[in-house]
Amino acid sequence: MAGASRTVTMGDTDMEGTGDFGHRLTYHRERSGLTVEQLAARAGMSAGYIQYMESHSDNPERGTMARLADALGTTVQDLLGGGRDRPPGGGPAMANPVLKVLEPEECLRLIAPGGIGRVAFNGSHGPTVLPVNYRLHGGAIVFRTAFGGPMDQDLRTGLEGVEIKVGFEVDRIDEAHRQGWSVLIQGPAHHMRDDEAAEMADAGITPWAGGERRLYIRIVPHRITGRRIHGL
Repeated sequence: MAGASRTVTMGDTDMEGTGDFGHRLTYHRERSGLTVEQLAARAGMSAGYIQYMESHSDNPERGTMARLADALGTTVQDLLGGGRDRPPGGGPAMANPVLKVLEPEECLRLIAPGGIGRVAFNGSHGPTVLPVNYRLHGGAIVFRTAFGGPMDQDLRTGLEGVEIKVGFEVDRIDEAHRQGWSVLIQGPAHHMRDDEAAEMADAGITPWAGGERRLYIRIVPHRITGRRIHGL
């Protein structure tokens, strides 16, 4: 039955298949910037077979999944959706990890596509970190939240011209290769006026949480730092 879940055993590990293998295969292929033909060449398969797998929910055999995962630079577990409820970055480090400090320009390049970042601030109940969908606009971080919500209240000082300084973090973890990067932005959070927010209408900032999130908040970077973990 389409959309049904089933458990697939890989060696000594049981991984929960979500029944949407084709959807996840398409997602990883497009995220890697590959066409169907390019992925087929990498995996040593026919393009027609790749197209078939992307349009059907059944999981292919073990060897096929392993070849696809290797060609996509990911893991079989991720293709199956088995790790969707666990934090990333589990397992040991690579054999010879190198930690590199990133320049501000490289940090901005990495976060420029937008996505999900985390806002850190001192809230009414103590240190608070919340995920938000963001865009980099005019050199600043912009995201949306709800009027009157916890973040709206915690990020207001009540004093004209006085803004709360926050931290904003974005990261990318490549579990298949045990590498990744993180970027930290520090600066004041500014509640955008209606006329300022109107300029953001076409910026494509769409919170996954949905709802009436019409308050735009802008973080102006005062300090930009980042690190990358890679192998020798």
